[in-house]
Amino acid sequence: MSDELTLLEKAALLSGASVWETRAVPRLGIRSLTMSDGPHGIRKQTGSSDHLGINASRPATCFPTSATVANSWDVDLAEQVGRALGAEAVWLGVDVVLGPGLNIKRSPLCGRNFEYFSEDPYLSGVMAAGYVRGIQSQGVAACPKHFAANSQELRRMASDSVVDERTLRELYLTAFEIVVREARPLALMTAYNKVNGVYAHEHPHLLLDVLRGEWGFDGAVVSDWGGSNDAVDAVRAGGTVEMPSPGLDSARQVVDAVHAGRLTEADLDARVAEVLALAERVGPARELVVDVDAHHELARRVAQGSQVLLKNEGGVLPLGPGTRVAVLGDFAQTPRYQGAGSSLVNPTRLTTALEALQASHLEVVGYAQGFARGGGREPGLLREAVETVGDADVALVYLGLDETAESEGNDREHLRLADAQVELLAAVRKVTDRVVVVLSAGSVVEVPWLGDVDALLHGYLGGQAGAEATADVLTGAVNPSGRLAETYPVRLEDTACHPYYPATGEVAEYREGLYVGYRHTETAGVATAFPFGFGLGYTTFEYADLVVDEHGATFTVRNTGAVAGADVPQLYVGRRGPSGVHRAARELKGFRKVHLEPGQEASVTIPFDRYTFRHFDVATGGWRVEGGPFEVSVGHHVADRPLVAVLDVDGEDVGEPRTDLPSYEAAAVTDVPDGEFAALLGRTLATGTGTGTGTGTGAAGVAGSLGANDPLRAMHGARSPLARLAARVLAALIARSRRRGKPDLNLFFLYNMPFRAIAKMTNGAFTTEMVDALLDVVNGRFFRGVGGLVAGYVRGRRSARRLAAELTRPAGTAGAGAVR
Repeated sequence: MSDELTLLEKAALLSGASVWETRAVPRLGIRSLTMSDGPHGIRKQTGSSDHLGINASRPATCFPTSATVANSWDVDLAEQVGRALGAEAVWLGVDVVLGPGLNIKRSPLCGRNFEYFSEDPYLSGVMAAGYVRGIQSQGVAACPKHFAANSQELRRMASDSVVDERTLRELYLTAFEIVVREARPLALMTAYNKVNGVYAHEHPHLLLDVLRGEWGFDGAVVSDWGGSNDAVDAVRAGGTVEMPSPGLDSARQVVDAVHAGRLTEADLDARVAEVLALAERVGPARELVVDVDAHHELARRVAQGSQVLLKNEGGVLPLGPGTRVAVLGDFAQTPRYQGAGSSLVNPTRLTTALEALQASHLEVVGYAQGFARGGGREPGLLREAVETVGDADVALVYLGLDETAESEGNDREHLRLADAQVELLAAVRKVTDRVVVVLSAGSVVEVPWLGDVDALLHGYLGGQAGAEATADVLTGAVNPSGRLAETYPVRLEDTACHPYYPATGEVAEYREGLYVGYRHTETAGVATAFPFGFGLGYTTFEYADLVVDEHGATFTVRNTGAVAGADVPQLYVGRRGPSGVHRAARELKGFRKVHLEPGQEASVTIPFDRYTFRHFDVATGGWRVEGGPFEVSVGHHVADRPLVAVLDVDGEDVGEPRTDLPSYEAAAVTDVPDGEFAALLGRTLATGTGTGTGTGTGAAGVAGSLGANDPLRAMHGARSPLARLAARVLAALIARSRRRGKPDLNLFFLYNMPFRAIAKMTNGAFTTEMVDALLDVVNGRFFRGVGGLVAGYVRGRRSARRLAAELTRPAGTAGAGAVR
């Protein structure tokens, strides 16, 4: 069909027609595809579309977020969620589900961690693969995101992730590799950021060499919304579709580039073929009615399996029938059950903790708000809460992070709970000796207050049925089986990337290398509050009889407690003795979720695969397996591995360890010298980037000016007083939204958005020529800039009309020329 398309039609197919729709070519029967956010629920917007969830969307089941489901360590459960998401996509007329998100949790501060699975690439990859298989089983496309090295929200569209190739491959690409190889997604979304100096959507190494060449991906590569930089470079490098809606400006640039010989038509045809294949692979529109009650019950089961019991001193949980409970905390009345941003779902129904507890066999003797959700101290609320405890048997205290603490577009500043919540907990502890905390948050928090609680249950963000699932766990109707998919540090400063995160300038240096999460704590001997993989239950499990050979590990799991439950035996691999390459002490390489009755035992086999012993060798540009002894261990979590065996792996001699990387050999990576990081990168560090707000050279090449790839927040240092005023107004509006406890995500997006994105998200109302003119204004050339804006607008309107007429002209009447 591609040979029947005009040059302009081909170019037009590579950019969106609207916020959520691709372009159609009706004369050839090429339909448009509808996309929708959907990592944990389908967000099909109604009326005006805004990408960030401000405007209304159709009701859909709000499942627990990916950070929550990852704690289940249950791939089958993930696939069930995927099937439900795919069915609701069909129900709502969506062809491409934009998810799951599987970026590695480099730092617990990332504001979008609630949307990602884990700090570990293996766990992230196999869980995300389950989602993708489930979604695509319903005839719609999944679109995993954000490819790649997308680790912070600050300056996310104007940041360069500088990371060495080995770390990139082993940590930040492996999860995507697992998804592509195991689940074969029909689409994949690129990240906003640069990776080692090149924007992800126009990165030939990532998109052509690795994604398509090594992994065999044959789907469509979709830009994040507004994330495309140069339409021509994207086509050449493997970027398929530019979203959301740059009008026909990008199509004109592509047509002109072909005519000028800067882009081959073969490259263009390759991208067009990917668009056409996606349209063919997605099933035709069909009627489907979703049982929303059944999906609500599925959301409840998923949340049940994902709750992590972190402390249970004296067996205070589960709470028996008739237990008198005082319910405290604003989150019990107004649940925090999902994240904020593009994944914001309009739930089909929503249960509060109070409602769920009142429907249980517990006796609720009273409720008190306890604290202001925004964090301010209100002594009256504190007194009321203490009085409410009264003669209750147990104080159930609902704490967590509010909507302003973690959100798309905004990274966290610390890991603490609000002071008012900690004060409530301390005050309650003085009047009762049985305190149970239920935590609602999409990530970890520091727990210096742990001594004031008898039990701590982290429900993460449990979706619309999360409160019911929590009540099930509290009452013992469900035995908790969640295990942490991320490390709980004692304090933020214990995280390896803390000195480097978030990067406030244009370069984000991944100086910690391979040592993220438990890879750092286990190798460097750093204490944790709760280790990776940790989780308690109402029964106990023992492991025995480990047998390891070249194919895998087999062992026995036995339920040694009095009640039925599920356990997650985890397999870790690490080098025993000297190694020719620096590496983490141990890495997760397999797991199983096992359900057992009291006294029952089961034989479990975890096979080895292509990921088990490999490391990436930068010198040869490929994967290698080092021969020699490896420790294979099985345990309850990374710090408790009772079964250990040594396997002599048949591999290669990779030589002696490097002598120029002492920090990495010792995992002492919180203060890596410039020279050593440069040695790890294999190149000289860039100079002059620092932590400033601008790139140093603007559109006109003037030193100190702002350029198209600088974020709007950089206007604080602009030459134009109008631009500086605009930046101050944006910052003030953001601060006001935070004080109100309702973060304005459009403001966050604008504040961190580069100028170039204005032309990518306004459906042609603003062209790249007009962006350059706007930068003249920002950089103090007011009259030239205003004149350029007017002239650019006139030329842009004229060009758009001409191109639109060309697209609607019957085929064969005229060719699509180089319209300027």
